[in-house]
Amino acid sequence: MKLNKTILVGFLFIALGGFVFISDILNPIIRPITYTFLMGSSKGKDIMFFALMGILLILSQIIPRKIDVTKYLKISIVIGSVLLILGNLLEVVFRLQMGIKLNTVFCSMTNTMSSTSILHTHLLKSILGEVITKIMGPFVQSNINTGVGLYSYVPTVGFLIILLIPVLFITLTFANQKRPWPTAILLSFFSSCLIIGAIDGGLWGTPAMVGIIGIWYIYRNGYYLNEFIASILNDNKLLKENEKIPAPYQKDKLSKKRFILKRALPILVIVLMLFLRCGIGIAGAEVDYYTVNIENMSDDVDFGHIPMEKIDNTTYHVTSNYNEMQLLNDLKVPLNNSCEYYTVSWNIFSYF
Repeated sequence: MKLNKTILVGFLFIALGGFVFISDILNPIIRPITYTFLMGSSKGKDIMFFALMGILLILSQIIPRKIDVTKYLKISIVIGSVLLILGNLLEVVFRLQMGIKLNTVFCSMTNTMSSTSILHTHLLKSILGEVITKIMGPFVQSNINTGVGLYSYVPTVGFLIILLIPVLFITLTFANQKRPWPTAILLSFFSSCLIIGAIDGGLWGTPAMVGIIGIWYIYRNGYYLNEFIASILNDNKLLKENEKIPAPYQKDKLSKKRFILKRALPILVIVLMLFLRCGIGIAGAEVDYYTVNIENMSDDVDFGHIPMEKIDNTTYHVTSNYNEMQLLNDLKVPLNNSCEYYTVSWNIFSYF
Protein backbone atom coordinates (compact mmCIF):
# COMPACT_ATOMS: atom_id res chain seq x y z
CA MET A 1 0.00 0.00 0.00
CA LYS A 2 1.61 3.24 -1.19
CA LEU A 3 0.95 6.51 0.59
CA ASN A 4 -1.26 8.73 -1.57
CA LYS A 5 -3.70 11.63 -1.22
CA THR A 6 -6.65 9.34 -0.46
CA ILE A 7 -4.79 7.73 2.46
CA LEU A 8 -3.67 11.12 3.77
CA VAL A 9 -7.25 12.40 3.70
CA GLY A 10 -8.27 9.23 5.56
CA PHE A 11 -5.75 9.90 8.33
CA LEU A 12 -7.01 13.49 8.58
CA PHE A 13 -10.57 12.24 9.15
CA ILE A 14 -9.38 9.83 11.86
CA ALA A 15 -7.41 12.62 13.52
CA LEU A 16 -10.51 14.83 13.42
CA GLY A 17 -12.56 12.07 15.04
CA GLY A 18 -9.93 11.74 17.77
CA PHE A 19 -9.95 15.48 18.38
CA VAL A 20 -13.76 15.52 18.66
CA PHE A 21 -13.45 12.72 21.25
CA ILE A 22 -11.12 14.67 23.53
CA SER A 23 -12.42 18.21 22.95
CA ASP A 24 -15.71 20.04 22.31
CA ILE A 25 -14.09 23.10 20.70
CA LEU A 26 -15.17 22.18 17.17
CA ASN A 27 -18.75 21.22 18.11
CA PRO A 28 -20.30 24.59 17.08
CA ILE A 29 -18.80 24.13 13.60
CA ILE A 30 -19.18 20.37 13.11
CA ARG A 31 -22.56 19.70 14.73
CA PRO A 32 -24.72 21.87 12.38
CA ILE A 33 -23.18 20.03 9.41
CA THR A 34 -23.37 16.44 10.68
CA TYR A 35 -26.85 17.10 12.11
CA THR A 36 -28.30 17.18 8.59
CA PHE A 37 -27.33 13.62 7.64
CA LEU A 38 -26.87 11.90 11.02
CA MET A 39 -30.38 12.75 12.27
CA GLY A 40 -29.83 14.83 15.37
CA SER A 41 -26.07 14.40 15.46
CA SER A 42 -24.45 13.70 18.81
CA LYS A 43 -20.84 13.52 19.94
CA GLY A 44 -20.81 9.72 19.70
CA LYS A 45 -22.15 9.71 16.15
CA ASP A 46 -19.72 12.46 15.09
CA ILE A 47 -16.77 10.44 16.38
CA MET A 48 -18.01 7.28 14.64
CA PHE A 49 -18.59 9.12 11.38
CA PHE A 50 -15.13 10.69 11.12
CA ALA A 51 -13.40 7.49 12.24
CA LEU A 52 -15.32 5.30 9.79
CA MET A 53 -14.87 7.78 6.94
CA GLY A 54 -11.12 7.82 7.52
CA ILE A 55 -10.76 4.06 7.91
CA LEU A 56 -12.79 3.35 4.78
CA LEU A 57 -10.73 5.81 2.72
CA ILE A 58 -7.47 4.24 3.91
CA LEU A 59 -8.71 0.68 3.37
CA SER A 60 -9.88 1.60 -0.14
CA GLN A 61 -6.21 1.54 -1.17
CA ILE A 62 -5.05 -1.71 0.47
CA ILE A 63 -5.77 -4.44 -2.12
CA PRO A 64 -3.16 -4.34 -4.92
CA ARG A 65 -4.83 -6.79 -7.29
CA LYS A 66 -7.89 -5.98 -9.37
CA ILE A 67 -11.23 -7.14 -7.97
CA ASP A 68 -14.81 -6.80 -9.21
CA VAL A 69 -15.87 -3.75 -7.20
CA THR A 70 -19.27 -3.61 -8.90
CA LYS A 71 -20.08 -7.14 -7.69
CA TYR A 72 -19.11 -6.28 -4.12
CA LEU A 73 -21.16 -3.09 -4.26
CA LYS A 74 -24.22 -5.13 -5.29
CA ILE A 75 -23.55 -7.54 -2.42
CA SER A 76 -23.24 -4.59 -0.03
CA ILE A 77 -26.59 -3.19 -1.16
CA VAL A 78 -28.25 -6.56 -0.47
CA ILE A 79 -26.56 -7.05 2.93
CA GLY A 80 -27.26 -3.45 3.94
CA SER A 81 -30.93 -3.73 3.01
CA VAL A 82 -31.33 -7.06 4.85
CA LEU A 83 -29.58 -5.61 7.92
CA LEU A 84 -31.89 -2.60 8.07
CA ILE A 85 -35.04 -4.68 7.58
CA LEU A 86 -33.99 -7.22 10.22
CA GLY A 87 -33.13 -4.38 12.59
CA ASN A 88 -36.68 -3.08 12.33
CA LEU A 89 -38.17 -6.56 12.67
CA LEU A 90 -36.08 -6.93 15.85
CA GLU A 91 -37.91 -3.88 17.22
CA VAL A 92 -41.24 -5.59 16.45
CA VAL A 93 -40.14 -8.84 18.16
CA PHE A 94 -38.96 -6.84 21.18
CA ARG A 95 -42.34 -5.15 21.53
CA LEU A 96 -44.27 -8.38 21.15
CA GLN A 97 -42.13 -9.95 23.88
CA MET A 98 -42.62 -6.95 26.16
CA GLY A 99 -46.34 -6.68 25.43
CA ILE A 100 -46.14 -3.00 24.45
CA LYS A 101 -47.65 -1.22 21.44
CA LEU A 102 -45.79 -0.74 18.18
CA ASN A 103 -46.58 2.98 18.03
CA THR A 104 -44.76 3.99 21.23
CA VAL A 105 -41.33 5.18 22.28
CA PHE A 106 -39.84 2.80 24.88
CA CYS A 107 -37.57 4.42 27.47
CA SER A 108 -35.50 2.20 29.74
CA MET A 109 -34.48 3.76 33.06
CA THR A 110 -31.95 1.01 33.88
CA ASN A 111 -28.43 2.46 34.22
CA THR A 112 -28.98 5.51 32.00
CA MET A 113 -32.11 6.60 30.13
CA SER A 114 -32.14 4.90 26.71
CA SER A 115 -34.99 5.12 24.21
CA THR A 116 -36.02 3.11 21.15
CA SER A 117 -38.90 3.00 18.68
CA ILE A 118 -39.75 1.51 15.31
CA LEU A 119 -39.09 4.89 13.70
CA HIS A 120 -35.71 5.24 15.42
CA THR A 121 -34.40 1.99 16.89
CA HIS A 122 -31.46 1.73 19.30
CA LEU A 123 -31.54 -1.99 20.06
CA LEU A 124 -28.46 -2.89 18.02
CA LYS A 125 -26.73 0.20 19.39
CA SER A 126 -27.20 -1.16 22.92
CA ILE A 127 -25.29 -4.35 22.03
CA LEU A 128 -22.37 -2.38 20.63
CA GLY A 129 -22.62 0.02 23.59
CA GLU A 130 -22.35 -2.85 26.06
CA VAL A 131 -19.19 -4.11 24.32
CA ILE A 132 -17.62 -0.63 24.28
CA THR A 133 -18.53 -0.05 27.93
CA LYS A 134 -16.88 -3.30 28.99
CA ILE A 135 -13.71 -2.60 26.99
CA MET A 136 -13.22 1.11 27.64
CA GLY A 137 -15.89 2.09 30.16
CA PRO A 138 -13.80 4.64 32.14
CA PHE A 139 -12.93 6.50 28.94
CA VAL A 140 -16.52 6.83 27.66
CA GLN A 141 -17.63 10.37 28.45
CA SER A 142 -20.95 10.97 30.23
CA ASN A 143 -22.36 12.95 27.28
CA ILE A 144 -22.02 9.92 24.97
CA ASN A 145 -25.13 7.73 25.23
CA THR A 146 -24.14 4.12 24.52
CA GLY A 147 -27.72 2.82 24.86
CA VAL A 148 -26.68 0.17 27.40
CA GLY A 149 -29.96 0.65 29.28
CA LEU A 150 -31.68 -1.33 26.52
CA TYR A 151 -29.18 -4.19 26.49
CA SER A 152 -31.06 -6.47 28.88
CA TYR A 153 -34.22 -6.18 26.77
CA VAL A 154 -32.70 -7.10 23.38
CA PRO A 155 -34.18 -10.35 21.95
CA THR A 156 -31.57 -13.09 21.51
CA VAL A 157 -31.78 -12.95 17.71
CA GLY A 158 -30.36 -9.40 17.90
CA PHE A 159 -26.93 -10.83 18.75
CA LEU A 160 -26.99 -12.66 15.39
CA ILE A 161 -28.28 -9.69 13.40
CA ILE A 162 -25.47 -7.41 14.59
CA LEU A 163 -22.92 -9.84 13.08
CA LEU A 164 -24.02 -8.54 9.67
CA ILE A 165 -22.39 -5.18 10.46
CA PRO A 166 -18.76 -6.40 10.22
CA VAL A 167 -19.70 -8.43 7.14
CA LEU A 168 -21.15 -5.27 5.56
CA PHE A 169 -18.01 -3.34 6.48
CA ILE A 170 -15.85 -5.91 4.67
CA THR A 171 -17.94 -5.96 1.48
CA LEU A 172 -18.04 -2.15 1.41
CA THR A 173 -14.26 -2.10 1.74
CA PHE A 174 -13.95 -4.42 -1.26
CA ALA A 175 -16.52 -2.36 -3.19
CA ASN A 176 -14.44 0.80 -2.77
CA GLN A 177 -11.07 -0.55 -3.94
CA LYS A 178 -9.09 1.72 -6.27
CA ARG A 179 -12.12 3.70 -7.39
CA PRO A 180 -11.70 7.17 -8.95
CA TRP A 181 -11.47 9.76 -6.15
CA PRO A 182 -14.97 11.33 -6.53
CA THR A 183 -16.81 8.02 -6.03
CA ALA A 184 -14.21 6.77 -3.51
CA ILE A 185 -14.99 9.74 -1.25
CA LEU A 186 -18.75 9.53 -1.81
CA LEU A 187 -18.86 5.78 -1.25
CA SER A 188 -16.87 6.16 1.99
CA PHE A 189 -19.34 8.84 3.09
CA PHE A 190 -22.45 6.79 2.26
CA SER A 191 -20.92 3.64 3.75
CA SER A 192 -20.22 5.47 7.02
CA CYS A 193 -23.80 6.75 7.13
CA LEU A 194 -25.18 3.27 6.44
CA ILE A 195 -23.16 1.57 9.19
CA ILE A 196 -24.00 4.32 11.70
CA GLY A 197 -27.65 4.19 10.65
CA ALA A 198 -27.84 0.42 11.10
CA ILE A 199 -26.55 0.87 14.65
CA ASP A 200 -28.37 4.07 15.57
CA GLY A 201 -31.75 4.78 13.98
CA GLY A 202 -32.46 1.79 11.77
CA LEU A 203 -34.36 1.59 8.50
CA TRP A 204 -36.40 4.79 8.94
CA GLY A 205 -33.59 6.90 10.38
CA THR A 206 -31.90 9.56 8.24
CA PRO A 207 -28.36 8.05 8.31
CA ALA A 208 -29.53 4.64 7.11
CA MET A 209 -31.70 6.10 4.36
CA VAL A 210 -28.87 8.38 3.19
CA GLY A 211 -26.46 5.44 3.31
CA ILE A 212 -28.42 2.71 1.53
CA ILE A 213 -29.81 5.01 -1.17
CA GLY A 214 -26.41 6.65 -1.54
CA ILE A 215 -24.47 3.43 -2.23
CA TRP A 216 -27.23 2.36 -4.61
CA TYR A 217 -26.87 5.74 -6.37
CA ILE A 218 -23.11 5.15 -6.72
CA TYR A 219 -23.83 1.69 -8.15
CA ARG A 220 -26.20 3.07 -10.78
CA ASN A 221 -24.65 6.47 -11.49
CA GLY A 222 -21.07 6.44 -10.21
CA TYR A 223 -19.59 5.98 -13.68
CA TYR A 224 -21.48 8.97 -15.10
CA LEU A 225 -20.71 11.08 -12.02
CA ASN A 226 -16.97 10.48 -12.47
CA GLU A 227 -17.33 11.23 -16.17
CA PHE A 228 -19.14 14.50 -15.44
CA ILE A 229 -16.55 15.68 -12.87
CA ALA A 230 -13.66 14.69 -15.17
CA SER A 231 -15.17 16.71 -18.02
CA ILE A 232 -15.57 19.79 -15.80
CA LEU A 233 -12.01 19.53 -14.46
CA ASN A 234 -10.64 18.44 -17.85
CA ASP A 235 -8.97 15.55 -16.03
CA ASN A 236 -7.92 12.87 -18.50
CA LYS A 237 -6.40 10.74 -15.72
CA LEU A 238 -9.77 10.57 -13.99
CA LEU A 239 -11.44 9.58 -17.27
CA LYS A 240 -8.97 6.71 -17.76
CA GLU A 241 -9.46 5.51 -14.16
CA ASN A 242 -13.21 5.65 -14.66
CA GLU A 243 -13.08 3.35 -17.69
CA LYS A 244 -11.70 0.59 -15.45
CA ILE A 245 -15.07 0.40 -13.65
CA PRO A 246 -17.76 -0.07 -16.33
CA ALA A 247 -21.24 1.36 -15.91
CA PRO A 248 -23.96 -1.17 -14.93
CA TYR A 249 -25.99 0.02 -17.92
CA GLN A 250 -24.78 1.63 -21.15
CA LYS A 251 -26.26 4.82 -22.54
CA ASP A 252 -25.89 3.70 -26.16
CA LYS A 253 -27.77 0.44 -25.47
CA LEU A 254 -30.90 2.05 -24.01
CA SER A 255 -33.55 4.43 -25.23
CA LYS A 256 -33.32 7.96 -23.84
CA LYS A 257 -36.38 7.46 -21.57
CA ARG A 258 -35.07 4.19 -20.10
CA PHE A 259 -31.64 5.71 -19.54
CA ILE A 260 -33.11 8.69 -17.68
CA LEU A 261 -35.36 6.40 -15.63
CA LYS A 262 -32.46 4.17 -14.56
CA ARG A 263 -30.45 7.19 -13.45
CA ALA A 264 -33.41 8.82 -11.68
CA LEU A 265 -34.70 5.69 -9.93
CA PRO A 266 -32.67 6.22 -6.71
CA ILE A 267 -34.19 9.71 -6.38
CA LEU A 268 -37.70 8.27 -6.81
CA VAL A 269 -36.96 5.66 -4.14
CA ILE A 270 -35.82 8.41 -1.74
CA VAL A 271 -39.14 10.20 -2.20
CA LEU A 272 -41.05 6.92 -1.69
CA MET A 273 -39.08 6.12 1.50
CA LEU A 274 -39.80 9.58 2.90
CA PHE A 275 -43.52 9.16 2.18
CA LEU A 276 -43.53 5.73 3.85
CA ARG A 277 -41.67 7.05 6.88
CA CYS A 278 -44.13 9.94 7.29
CA GLY A 279 -47.05 7.60 6.58
CA ILE A 280 -46.04 5.23 9.40
CA GLY A 281 -45.62 8.17 11.77
CA ILE A 282 -49.02 9.61 10.85
CA ALA A 283 -50.81 6.24 10.97
CA GLY A 284 -49.49 5.52 14.46
CA ALA A 285 -49.98 9.03 15.85
CA GLU A 286 -52.16 9.59 18.92
CA VAL A 287 -53.26 13.18 18.42
CA ASP A 288 -55.78 13.75 21.25
CA TYR A 289 -53.29 13.14 24.05
CA TYR A 290 -50.14 11.20 24.90
CA THR A 291 -50.56 7.87 26.61
CA VAL A 292 -47.76 7.31 29.12
CA ASN A 293 -47.33 3.85 30.69
CA ILE A 294 -44.90 3.55 33.61
CA GLU A 295 -43.68 0.15 34.83
CA ASN A 296 -42.81 -0.46 38.51
CA MET A 297 -42.96 3.21 39.51
CA SER A 298 -42.12 4.36 43.03
CA ASP A 299 -44.94 5.84 45.10
CA ASP A 300 -43.26 9.19 45.80
CA VAL A 301 -42.68 10.49 42.24
CA ASP A 302 -43.35 14.21 41.83
CA PHE A 303 -44.01 15.12 38.16
CA GLY A 304 -43.82 18.84 38.91
CA HIS A 305 -45.00 20.96 35.99
CA ILE A 306 -45.82 17.97 33.73
CA PRO A 307 -49.65 17.81 33.41
CA MET A 308 -50.12 14.08 34.14
CA GLU A 309 -53.73 12.85 34.27
CA LYS A 310 -53.81 9.51 36.08
CA ILE A 311 -55.96 6.86 34.39
CA ASP A 312 -54.93 3.82 36.45
CA ASN A 313 -51.91 2.60 38.43
CA THR A 314 -49.61 2.55 35.40
CA THR A 315 -51.31 4.71 32.75
CA TYR A 316 -51.38 8.50 32.42
CA HIS A 317 -52.57 10.96 29.79
CA VAL A 318 -50.67 14.14 28.89
CA THR A 319 -51.97 17.04 26.79
CA SER A 320 -51.05 16.83 23.10
CA ASN A 321 -49.79 20.44 23.26
CA TYR A 322 -46.49 19.01 24.51
CA ASN A 323 -43.71 18.41 22.00
CA GLU A 324 -43.01 14.66 21.92
CA MET A 325 -39.25 14.96 22.40
CA GLN A 326 -39.69 17.51 25.17
CA LEU A 327 -42.08 15.19 27.00
CA LEU A 328 -39.65 12.25 26.75
CA ASN A 329 -36.84 14.38 28.16
CA ASP A 330 -39.00 15.96 30.90
CA LEU A 331 -40.22 12.58 32.14
CA LYS A 332 -36.74 11.16 32.59
CA VAL A 333 -35.98 13.66 35.38
CA PRO A 334 -38.70 12.66 37.90
CA LEU A 335 -38.55 9.00 36.82
CA ASN A 336 -34.78 8.66 37.22
CA ASN A 337 -34.21 5.68 39.55
CA SER A 338 -37.98 5.64 40.16
CA CYS A 339 -39.21 3.11 37.59
CA GLU A 340 -38.04 0.26 35.37
CA TYR A 341 -39.19 1.81 32.09
CA TYR A 342 -41.90 3.97 30.57
CA THR A 343 -43.52 4.23 27.12
CA VAL A 344 -44.94 7.28 25.37
CA SER A 345 -47.30 7.17 22.38
CA TRP A 346 -46.28 8.88 19.12
CA ASN A 347 -47.43 12.29 17.98
CA ILE A 348 -45.59 13.25 14.82
CA PHE A 349 -47.72 16.39 14.54
CA SER A 350 -46.12 17.83 17.70
CA TYR A 351 -42.96 18.56 15.69
CA PHE A 352 -44.76 20.97 13.36
